[in-house]
Amino acid sequence: MKVTLSALDTSESSFRPLVVIELAQDVKEETKEWLKNRIIAKKKDGDNNDDFLTMAECQFIIKHELENLRARDEKMIPGYPQAKLYPGKSLLRRLLTSGIVIQVFPLHDPEALRKLEDTWYTRFTLKYQPIDSIRGYFGETIALYFGFLEYFTFALIPMAVIGLPYYLFVWEDYDKYVIFASFNLIWSTVILEVWKRGCANMTYRWGTLVMKRQFEEPRPGFHGVLGINSVTGREEPVYSSYKRQLRIYLVSLPFVCLCLYFSLYVMMIYFDLEVWAMSLHEDSGSEWTSVLLYVPSIIYAIVIEIMNRLYRYAAEFLTSWENHRLESAYQNHLILKVLVFNFLNCFASLFYIAFVLKDMKLLRQSLATLLITSQILNQIVESLLPYWLQRKHGVQVKRRVQALKSDIDVTLYEQVILEKEMGTYLGTFDDYLELFLQFGYVSLFSCVYPLAAAFAVLNNFTEVNSDALKMCRVFKRPFSEPSANIGVWQLAFETMSVISVVTNCALIGMSPQVNAVFPESKTDLILIVVAVEHALLALKFILAFAIPDKPRHIQMKLARLEFESLEALKQQQMKLVAENLKEEPREDGKEKVA
Repeated sequence: MKVTLSALDTSESSFRPLVVIELAQDVKEETKEWLKNRIIAKKKDGDNNDDFLTMAECQFIIKHELENLRARDEKMIPGYPQAKLYPGKSLLRRLLTSGIVIQVFPLHDPEALRKLEDTWYTRFTLKYQPIDSIRGYFGETIALYFGFLEYFTFALIPMAVIGLPYYLFVWEDYDKYVIFASFNLIWSTVILEVWKRGCANMTYRWGTLVMKRQFEEPRPGFHGVLGINSVTGREEPVYSSYKRQLRIYLVSLPFVCLCLYFSLYVMMIYFDLEVWAMSLHEDSGSEWTSVLLYVPSIIYAIVIEIMNRLYRYAAEFLTSWENHRLESAYQNHLILKVLVFNFLNCFASLFYIAFVLKDMKLLRQSLATLLITSQILNQIVESLLPYWLQRKHGVQVKRRVQALKSDIDVTLYEQVILEKEMGTYLGTFDDYLELFLQFGYVSLFSCVYPLAAAFAVLNNFTEVNSDALKMCRVFKRPFSEPSANIGVWQLAFETMSVISVVTNCALIGMSPQVNAVFPESKTDLILIVVAVEHALLALKFILAFAIPDKPRHIQMKLARLEFESLEALKQQQMKLVAENLKEEPREDGKEKVA
């Protein structure tokens, strides 16, 4: 007989769980009871404010409480003597690594999800995304990603509009070459500064613009001896920063350098394949060998994607092993490792072709192949393949659950069974990384291949809908995370824009038109190019300084809030002083009146 949670729920028909904890089938009863008691012990008495917090915010609070369940006096998990515990160890992490808990995930809200889908991606129209609705359902971090994706796509349109005629009519004049490179410089600076202003508007409206990180809780994977935090006075794990630095500089850094060397070695193999393909084409000159000229670049692009994904797993393992206390520190070290490798892996060959081989035709061909191939692979791996697997899985479980997109109400049990077998969304890291590499392809070598922006726009218009589809129908609902901005990715994009200044100036200096102006003195040419580069960098930093990160009205509102909070604190202090004076006894035994 089929038993569902809805059938068992007779006492409270309105009961709806927010988070599901899936246990292994053979978990012992004493373990279940112990875990239940530890969870209940964290629950605080309070009012029932159902309308005060969104469902996503409630799920975030539950996740926070579960992750901060830590061992105190327990030496092992009850019923599992092999699962050792020590003071400060995360209980949820130990339960997951021991296989007692299979997974923890928040449930979708079917009605709210259908409303979000109707306004988001089910009807393919050119319109703005419902960012506020996305934030209400998935939280600020994911809403900021989709907001940045939309903004970046529209910001690419001017580059695409200018690049199309430049490519079609083969504008090779020196003046137009400089104009296009100069526009690229101003564009890459202005869009990032304007985004910070738009981001400040959104996060102020959501109430996350000002987030204090001084008292951030330790991350769940952080482990150490249980001690007292000298600032907060709370019990939490303590780990020596000296040991962490040793792990970083003696293990992580050499490993990253070894991976970079391997990436360069693979790049040289790619160039050997290019030479082989070109020699074969020169010998035969057939149409088949002309197609063969693109094969090395396509193979290299696929190898790059494979290496990037394998390195990502290694970087996550190393960063977790370094045992960072804060989630922000963990993310910063992980992003730094991944960005350094991905930048070298994706762009080293282009720099080598441009500044060592000085083959602009090969540079254009390689850039176009790498950009288009990486976009196609990302669309397949990130969205189309998971969606196909999910639909295939839906057919397999059709006897147990109703169709995924059915309007008929399904039981809670059926929803849990369906969602627990969905894939897990691993966060916005890969999504931002894809945009970062795309920004690099557009900004670094746009003079050579001005169609890069046009291909990026076409890719991003489909990316919005494919990413929305995977968030709503392919992966489990992720836990929401409050965010004030896109974090370290802002710095990564700004760094890439600085590198693009140097690259474009160098390409201009190498152009035949510029070299014709200085036929004899190459030293003068180098000095002028360096001077122009420094002037453009100075202009870039002046623009960044001149455009405030926060709009004027947001600055005024924040200042007003700070003033009101200080005034309220001052009044509270005065009230306490007055009460103390009133209650303090005099020497004659009577109360002193203020």
